[in-house]
Amino acid sequence: MVLNETNLPKIGIRPTIDARLGGVRESLEEQTMKMAQNVKEFLEANLKHPNGMPVQCVLADGTIGRVSEASACAEKFVRENVGLSLTVTPCWCYGSETIDLTPHIPKAIWGFNGTERPGAVYLAAALAGHSQKGVPAFSIYSHEVQEAGDNEIPADVQKKLLKFSRAGLAVASMKGKSYLSIGSVSMGIAGSIIDETFFQEFLGMRNEYVDMSEVARRIEENIFDPEEYEIALAWAKENCKEGIDVNEGDAIRSQENKDKVWEKVVKMTLIARDLMEGNPKLKALGFGEEALGHNALAAGFQGQRQWTDYQPNGDFMEAILNSSFDWNGIRQPYMMATENDSLNGITMLFGNLLTNQAQIFADVRTYWSPESVERVTGEKLEGVASQGIIHLINSGSATLDGTGQQSDAKGNPVMKPFWEITEEEKEKCLQNTTWPPAVHEYFRGGGFSSQFLTKGGMPVTMARINLIKGVGPVIQIAEGWSVDLPENVHKTLDQRTNETWPTTWFVPRLTGKGAFKDVYSVMANWGANHSAFSYGHYGEELITLASMLRIPVCMHNVDENDIFRPSSWAGHGMDTEGSDYRACSNYGPLYK
Repeated sequence: MVLNETNLPKIGIRPTIDARLGGVRESLEEQTMKMAQNVKEFLEANLKHPNGMPVQCVLADGTIGRVSEASACAEKFVRENVGLSLTVTPCWCYGSETIDLTPHIPKAIWGFNGTERPGAVYLAAALAGHSQKGVPAFSIYSHEVQEAGDNEIPADVQKKLLKFSRAGLAVASMKGKSYLSIGSVSMGIAGSIIDETFFQEFLGMRNEYVDMSEVARRIEENIFDPEEYEIALAWAKENCKEGIDVNEGDAIRSQENKDKVWEKVVKMTLIARDLMEGNPKLKALGFGEEALGHNALAAGFQGQRQWTDYQPNGDFMEAILNSSFDWNGIRQPYMMATENDSLNGITMLFGNLLTNQAQIFADVRTYWSPESVERVTGEKLEGVASQGIIHLINSGSATLDGTGQQSDAKGNPVMKPFWEITEEEKEKCLQNTTWPPAVHEYFRGGGFSSQFLTKGGMPVTMARINLIKGVGPVIQIAEGWSVDLPENVHKTLDQRTNETWPTTWFVPRLTGKGAFKDVYSVMANWGANHSAFSYGHYGEELITLASMLRIPVCMHNVDENDIFRPSSWAGHGMDTEGSDYRACSNYGPLYK
């Protein structure tokens, strides 16, 4: 599902004030409202939703000094679809009377660091109230003292405002939406065993289910837009070049057969999208129920094996949906998980909501030590890759944005929000992707896998949610870089796995200890066979989001100075990561 203008959450801004009339409150009204207005303008200028729409902020109708005003503000926020609240103040206020106690929405307080009025004192008192009442809130407080009339937002405050807002908007965007399982459990993969408690209590999402026979029915009964299908098929023939066919003998399909497979995989793509978000054109064709969709913000396709043993695989469908463009042009990417790995699908959704970028789905396939690479290729790994590499690869479901063919102003490879992608960059992504026929021994029903090599030099963040019996969900995060290998080294290593699938060579940033002691330890500590990753180092924002949802972080290499969690986490012990576990356990799932 693509978010539209009617269901976008907003940020609520609450200017709180010292309620004492007779000189105090009156002297602070202008300064307090100006502070709130400045934050509103800053956030609206710097934040967009994943669909490209600007984020809107809602101001309280006036300053909040007593509980009646706090209640009036809360009622307004409900009417205005506010999904997270930010309290701002330059002064002392009545703590427990003015804090936001609305359940289930993330909260933060910015207390102005000045000497004339004790905004920092209110911040501490209000946060104590939040902790005592079991409603965690984030503390925002500048490192530097400002003058009372200073309307600038300090850089460190800006960073925390954006981090809190992006994570809070992600929380609000998921609430009430669906994860759609198309099919069931794929080859015993644990992530495709749907845990409804996780979705409902931690994410506020519902689970929807469709048997894969529904895809077959819609193909057979032509339940898709025939006009769009013709456009999509023509686009695929023009832009999706068939790649190398590694099949042999009777497994090699005729071109006539391949053409029929192309027709089917294009139809599968249309149908999966329609299942997620609906399609009003279907109603005009007489399919009113099918036109509704499942309100799905993310989905997964089982595929293997009940489908792929006799039908084309989902690689084209998944790769195109996960990309920022198709036959309709450049558009918002969908989140579609291979093998219905819902936990990887939700990890992809987290990354998309935080960065507005497409997400790459991949196996964490192989750790290559420098010694193994030299033994197999005769070459030594150098530079960033000198301590070893991890091969990220999966049957070709990865977004075409992952080619690295988009560029920043300096020409460096990046992945962008769709509204920043140019037509030239879209064409480069397509030109640098081929579509080899599926390997018959894996996919007896045929299909076409996307095949590309991710450009090196991109900072990337890899993540994964896992479910642990007795603990619940945990998330692991590894920031690092994509790397280029000499062509002969890449080919030798790639062909030992599957040369018809997309490859990213990944090197994590090492810390010298724990799971990040070396590259091997990152691979050894990864909790599942899949991962999701995208451009940029946004592990700190994933940590903030996880704390809002009460999902502890079991593994990360984010600088401790960049970690931003609710203030009450500090009351759960001095060991930062241990206190994260204790706080998440203490407060429990956000929607329980």
